[in-house]
Amino acid sequence: MCKIPTLRPAKLNTTESIIKLKNAQIYQRQHLILKDVSFEIKKGEFVYLIGKTGSGKSSLLKTLYGDLKLIEGHGHIVNYNLKLLKEKDIPFLRRKIGVIFQDFQLLEDRTIEENLLFVMYATDWKDVKKIKKRLHEVLELVKMTTKGHKMPHQLSGGEQQRIAIARAFINNPELILADEPTGNLDPETSEEIIQLLQNISSQKTVLMASHDKYLMDRFPKRTIRCAQNHVCEE
Repeated sequence: MCKIPTLRPAKLNTTESIIKLKNAQIYQRQHLILKDVSFEIKKGEFVYLIGKTGSGKSSLLKTLYGDLKLIEGHGHIVNYNLKLLKEKDIPFLRRKIGVIFQDFQLLEDRTIEENLLFVMYATDWKDVKKIKKRLHEVLELVKMTTKGHKMPHQLSGGEQQRIAIARAFINNPELILADEPTGNLDPETSEEIIQLLQNISSQKTVLMASHDKYLMDRFPKRTIRCAQNHVCEE
């Protein structure tokens, strides 16, 4: 059984910490999912969030990006206080966070470029030259520069996940939250996605939920576990 970490008493320094939770209670509706959650993630870290299905990984991630309200305890993420987060603040919080889902969630009726443009227009990108430059940058980052004209169904699962990563990265976020991003991929493609995310973490912080022990053994990084309604360091 892993030991539940405690934080040294110190004044919160959100300029160094991308995520900092202290004694946070994570609820799904009225049901307490995780209790006394305390951990800190610094800029430039790649961290695995692990645990069995139903252990609270997704609920924790949803709390971090504002989909679930933090009611008890303390939480800061990309300089936002989760306890004081208002509905009107959530879109601005999410501009500083890129979220990657297991099922890609691409718009099936639009090309890859149009999928990325949809996000850019929704977040007030207006300068045509800057838009084109950023599109090229993110497609180059995920090695998909020749696929922008294709529809999602014309891509493999691994290629669609690369586009999902590009979409998460399009606004140059401070933090990437990845919820089981390799869950629907074959082992070889999963390794490629992990390597891509770990390369990205040299520029951005990445917190990745996973239950794939092989990948974590193959690409070891700091690991936080959800178990028995607690979160603890491995």
